[in-house]
Amino acid sequence: MNLAITLARGLALTYQDIAFQAGQLIKSHNGTWDGIDAEAVARMRLQNRFHTGLDIAKYTAKIMREDMAAYDADAANYTQSLGCWHGFIGQQKLISIKKHFGTTKRRYLYLSGWMVAALRSDFGPLPDQSMHEKTSVPALIEELYTFLKQADARELGMMFRDLDKARETGNQMEEQRLLHAIDNYETHVVPIIADIDAGFGNAEATYLLAKKMIEAGACALQIENQVSDEKQCGHQDGKVTVPHEDFLAKVRACRYAFLEMGVDDGIIVTRTDSLGAGLTKQIAVSNEAGDIGDQYNSFLDCEEIDPATARNGDVILNRNGKLLRPKRLPSNLFQFREGTGAERCVLDCITSLQNGADLLWIETEKPHIEQIAGMVDKIREVIPNAKLVYNNSPSFNWTLNFRQQVFDAWAEAGKDVSAYDRAKLMSVDYDTTELAAEADEKIRTFQKDAAARAGIFHHLITLPTYHTAALSTDNLAKEYFGEAGMLGYVKGVQRKEIREGIACVKHQNMSGSDIGDDHKEYFAGEAALKAGGAHNTMNQFAA
Repeated sequence: MNLAITLARGLALTYQDIAFQAGQLIKSHNGTWDGIDAEAVARMRLQNRFHTGLDIAKYTAKIMREDMAAYDADAANYTQSLGCWHGFIGQQKLISIKKHFGTTKRRYLYLSGWMVAALRSDFGPLPDQSMHEKTSVPALIEELYTFLKQADARELGMMFRDLDKARETGNQMEEQRLLHAIDNYETHVVPIIADIDAGFGNAEATYLLAKKMIEAGACALQIENQVSDEKQCGHQDGKVTVPHEDFLAKVRACRYAFLEMGVDDGIIVTRTDSLGAGLTKQIAVSNEAGDIGDQYNSFLDCEEIDPATARNGDVILNRNGKLLRPKRLPSNLFQFREGTGAERCVLDCITSLQNGADLLWIETEKPHIEQIAGMVDKIREVIPNAKLVYNNSPSFNWTLNFRQQVFDAWAEAGKDVSAYDRAKLMSVDYDTTELAAEADEKIRTFQKDAAARAGIFHHLITLPTYHTAALSTDNLAKEYFGEAGMLGYVKGVQRKEIREGIACVKHQNMSGSDIGDDHKEYFAGEAALKAGGAHNTMNQFAA
């Protein structure tokens, strides 16, 4: 049994146990392995406790299941994640979380197809339309976990060095403290919810891609009910949904992939874009009135016709003895009735949960708790423990949306709003007003309030690190290439890193130089040529 699974099952061996076992193994080779240090083996094993992506998927799936149960017991136990487009970004996020909060509990990573398309495609930047390479997401999952494992190795390596120092100085209390910390070490490896878009083709293609993502370490797959080849970003126009049976075939394909790979706790997140999707490519198959196909078709925008007036090529539906002609566009797509989006979302969600989904994702056009809750309330009439994953999207203008929500609430309550122009509430002129302050407070508590009222188990932001990378680069370029020169970097970046304790200020250490030195010593002993000597410039940041 590998260390990851051992730890996940609560059967953790101590550092000293692992060293002892390694020592016994070395002795069993009759002196031929005497150049191998048992304690070094223990250290390397603890620094690399996850040997495969499947180890990670099984370990993190268990975490997510436990977190879902905790949320069911108390909605205050919601979870959060940020979208990360590179392994380094994900690594730094988790290092920061551990530094500031002492634990990674209930913090995940989100891997968006949007960010892969925008930043990781070999074709160059692409829109969120499933145009990026199928294998890009599995590759990024693997990269993220490689960086998170390296964060473990780095942090534990520093603890091992401190342990050696405590032993050298005879500080037994510090030695015991460090041994306890090592034995109770919390990994940077956390669940990833990974976006499989609309499955990239048919159900078989979805299954094959799901396997690749699971093998890379994903314990949760998010799949949406748009047509694969017509897929659009959830916050753009022109979205086209598929009948439920088509979508459920892909949901089942994901479940089969999890079960084949032995990840029995794997999580499937089913996303509905019906709120914003006014079109369908297909009319659903219906065998009897009221079945799921008939319910899907009931939302189509139709006109009653007389057989005598039927046109060549018409698609005709028979409903309750009436002949109906669905509205078909020149694109050969069929149109839903206006105003049916919320009702279709509810049906999508209930159907998904009744057919193997674990979590729901309702893509909305604005962050409005009562809008979300109105749909969740109806879903929970059928599925009481329904839970959502929700996109706190950068596509929303949060400032404007919440100022308008406060404006509307004030107006409804009879409060004087004559000092405000609702259409221009984004203006800087309102930044210091009472209305803006109340809106900001609602934004601050949105996650807690939405988790309590609207069934949101997991809050994510798809593109925050896309925007932070752009903003920080703009700030640096403005200063460094301007009058500030090097002071632009020193004051705006390096000095802040030092003052705020950002580990990456020692970039050689962060990149693994000290880990390499440790290995050199294990392999070559006193003959090792190490990089971390007196002349290493990282020593300038020791203070």
